[in-house]
Amino acid sequence: MFERVTSRFPRTSATRTRAAVLAAGLGTSVVLGVGVAAAVDNTAASGAAGAVQAQAAAQSKAAEAQAKAVQAQADKAQKAAEAKKAAAAKAAQAKKAAKAAAKKKAASWIDPVKSYKLSASFAQNGGMWAHKHSGQDYAVPTGTPVVAAHGGTVVKAGGNGAGDGPAYGNAIVIKHGNKTYSQYAHLSSVNVKVGQVVKTGQKIASSGNTGNSSGPHLHFEIRTTPNYGSAVDPAKFLRSHGVTV
Repeated sequence: MFERVTSRFPRTSATRTRAAVLAAGLGTSVVLGVGVAAAVDNTAASGAAGAVQAQAAAQSKAAEAQAKAVQAQADKAQKAAEAKKAAAAKAAQAKKAAKAAAKKKAASWIDPVKSYKLSASFAQNGGMWAHKHSGQDYAVPTGTPVVAAHGGTVVKAGGNGAGDGPAYGNAIVIKHGNKTYSQYAHLSSVNVKVGQVVKTGQKIASSGNTGNSSGPHLHFEIRTTPNYGSAVDPAKFLRSHGVTV
């Protein structure tokens, strides 16, 4: 009886030992499982962070490309504006040049003398003339330079009114074309000769007091022929050609 009772204790210890080993193994498995789970979580987190960085890089690249496109468009608009401004400036300059050329052409006629005072006018009555006054008188001192009011060819020059009579004194007649002639009279000296071509503003004589004259002045006529009797209003003619008389 006593032997059977004492033999049960070793079996209990073995059972406890196996239980302890099993528990320890289970604990190790749990620990290993936790480690694996942690490793999986870290990998997932790392992958997510990489995806976020990639997305941020893509967005940054897209924003940079958009900024470049906007800048390129702004540069293009600025160049177009500058080209338009340059074209406008060029057009304005061309218009100004054309206007100046037109003005120069219109003002190709000039006064025959400078610093003058108008005296007897065209068609004025007076005891100095057998008929009405045939020109415009410019009161200037003797020796004042007389210039061609317009370019042309000298067709008359000399004393006795250059063929128009002694009342004119020394005189010159210039042909300008289109049946237009200019005449300069009462000169103190004549500086051109028949057949000579003169330019607008070129000195042709000096003013004086020769012929039928009451004082130093230039007698100026515009004619439709080279001869006396075809005169038109010279002041009106010059004003129609842009000259201030």
